[in-house]
Amino acid sequence: MTMKRRKFKTEVQHLLDLVIHSLYTNKDIFLRELISNASDAIDRARFEALSDQAVLEDDPEWKIEISFDRDARTITVADNGIGMSADEVDRNIGTIASSGTRFFLEQMEKSQGAVPPELIGQFGVGFYSVFMVADKVVLETRRAGDPAAGIRWESAGSGSYGVEQIAKEKRGTAITLHLQEGMDEYLSEWKLREIVKKYSDFVEHPVVLETPPAAEGQAPARQTVNTRKAIWARPRNEIKDEEYNEFYKHIAHDFQEPLKVIHWNVEGTTEFRALLFLPRSAPFDFMMPEQRHHGIHLYVKRVFITDNCEALTPPYLRFLRGVVDSSDLPLNVSRETLQEERVIRLIRNNLVKKVLDSLSEMQEKEREAYQNFWAEFGRVLKEGIHLDFANRDKLAELALFESTKTEAGKYTSLAEYLGRMPETQKAIYGVTGENRAALESSPLLEAFRKRDLEVLLMTDPIDEWVLQSLRTFREKPLQSVAKGDVDLEGEGQEAAKEKRLKTAKTFEQLTAFLKDSLKEKVKDIRISQRLTDSACCLVSDEADMGMHMEKILKSMHKDLPATKRILEVNPDHPLIANMNLMVKDTARHLKLAEYAQLLYDQALLTAGIPAENPVDFARRVSALMAAESTILAGKDKE
Repeated sequence: MTMKRRKFKTEVQHLLDLVIHSLYTNKDIFLRELISNASDAIDRARFEALSDQAVLEDDPEWKIEISFDRDARTITVADNGIGMSADEVDRNIGTIASSGTRFFLEQMEKSQGAVPPELIGQFGVGFYSVFMVADKVVLETRRAGDPAAGIRWESAGSGSYGVEQIAKEKRGTAITLHLQEGMDEYLSEWKLREIVKKYSDFVEHPVVLETPPAAEGQAPARQTVNTRKAIWARPRNEIKDEEYNEFYKHIAHDFQEPLKVIHWNVEGTTEFRALLFLPRSAPFDFMMPEQRHHGIHLYVKRVFITDNCEALTPPYLRFLRGVVDSSDLPLNVSRETLQEERVIRLIRNNLVKKVLDSLSEMQEKEREAYQNFWAEFGRVLKEGIHLDFANRDKLAELALFESTKTEAGKYTSLAEYLGRMPETQKAIYGVTGENRAALESSPLLEAFRKRDLEVLLMTDPIDEWVLQSLRTFREKPLQSVAKGDVDLEGEGQEAAKEKRLKTAKTFEQLTAFLKDSLKEKVKDIRISQRLTDSACCLVSDEADMGMHMEKILKSMHKDLPATKRILEVNPDHPLIANMNLMVKDTARHLKLAEYAQLLYDQALLTAGIPAENPVDFARRVSALMAAESTILAGKDKE
């Protein structure tokens, strides 16, 4: 039969331009699309064979075959699936030239490339991705069980296409691509193998790569290049630990075994399978933002879609590794951008709930394993306390911290902290800082140690936001010992309150003098309840940024306005008591002003902040030492 030529309609070239230049960002996608289509064709043939064995003909072994010819510069993808009749070719491939094309284009342009789900697959657009790499495409097909001749369809992607009947012995479809200039990289075994391994490694049917003979007279080499081991599609009770470990190492590129396996199926409003792993340790590049997307791989019917679906899991679960496979997930026409956010939200909510429940179970039943997990990934999981309001309470239950009642490197939960709290204690106390040693030596903890009150030692950068976000835990307020005022005497103790008021009155003149001397540097001067041994300390106002967070941001070269702190002084310290005597003698106010500056610099240093002017600080200390040594030298002479 002579090939009949047909012209494309005017808008078809516009459509192909969109497909080739706009919808796909990676030319390798063409092979994924062809393999996916071939796999679907085999699935249809298998289904029909259940009721009609004639569909199998004499070729019962399902397979997808890829071959290439360097001399002819062609790639062929063939399958022994259901094939197509002449009508089906016109409907599935030729529809691109139908009157509906204009409507398709209008929908694409309105939605900037994202097409409603009901349009997906109606126009053979995935198939037309082949024109990104080919300047001519030939499709030969025969419907299974159809004794009529096969069909050949060919097109150069512009102007026209041709259709003719051919003699085709076996069922199925073969698509031959005549490559454009500059596309020779696809005429190599390693490149084709690489694409198959990335996108189609878990396709259920064997993908067989045929390579040209190594020498004249030899037969072509044939090898199945996909593993087909989509273990997430199998029941969990059929899978051995060794298989889980092998699969984890394959997708996570980790030489260690996973810490925990989470494998389940979801059916109902949306259906998907998930196989997730908790790693044992964080990779060296874990905190590098550009690496964060190499976590959960999204598949649709075992065909790889992306490992960079930001909507699939929240950022604080970025340590997860594994696979999510949905057979009914709506995608846009390119399969590169997820289209239906509602479905993704359903999957995301299921993933988050399952992972948090699994972590809670581990915390309860495998505490040592959970503590090891927390040491590696706790700082990331705590981000959710700040970012995920819906799951904040669950995440707070999972959070672990070191405290003044734990050994170094050991953790306590907030629930365990509550269990040790005295009945008179009104709040959960915490302090943020660079490391445990610095916090333990901080003057901020002096009064808490004296009263044997436990304080959480919060050394992760995110902890400042944790304290701000997690206002309460099981109805108990969380309070930073470095912010605001603290009432360690307890509510209702009138005697203690009267003592505080009397002390404040006694030091009223000194606090006024210090406030005036340091008015450019501090927000307020306050008589401290925190201090027992040190003369002074700096604290933040309740609504201000903490000093630890300010240091972190400044280390990141953030341009921050200066934040004034509150200087607390210890009324029981000899220095403060002496200064209180000096303030009554106006002749000593000049010297007292020097002491005020020294007091402020001292408070900066104990907070881990450099003195504002180290030269002036050193001068003042030297002058003070000189005066003291003169007095001591005079006493020695006596």
